[in-house]
Amino acid sequence: MKTFISRAALAGLLLGASMMASAATPAPAGSKVFIVSPQNGATVDKTFKVKFGVQGVALAPAGDDTKNTGHHHLLIDAKDPIAAGAVIPVDANHVHFGKAQTETELTLTPGKHTLQLELGDKSHMAFEPPVVSEKITVTVK
Repeated sequence: MKTFISRAALAGLLLGASMMASAATPAPAGSKVFIVSPQNGATVDKTFKVKFGVQGVALAPAGDDTKNTGHHHLLIDAKDPIAAGAVIPVDANHVHFGKAQTETELTLTPGKHTLQLELGDKSHMAFEPPVVSEKITVTVK
């Protein structure tokens, strides 16, 4: 009997954890993110400024659980945006702006690069559906 209760409790914990891990935050209605500058196809210096735009959603720092808020993540040379409910990774291709920043200065190697914004929730998870900008291409001189 003790074994059955232990196994049932463990199964309940695992099921609850898996449900929590896959529960994506619903995207705020009408929310959009976009790159204000540089423009798609622009040629930029090695170090350049990227300005972020947002519409239909308020920005808030990571950890702030105010409803209908999020913060930017800049995807650099990333093939695809992060799927709904998945945590946006922290690496060279996924830069977090968890203080609700609206711009950054980037330094990239010469050549063509792609940039795209993805809005994350308080826990850096992609919304359902994902809120992503159009992908732009810049050429670094």
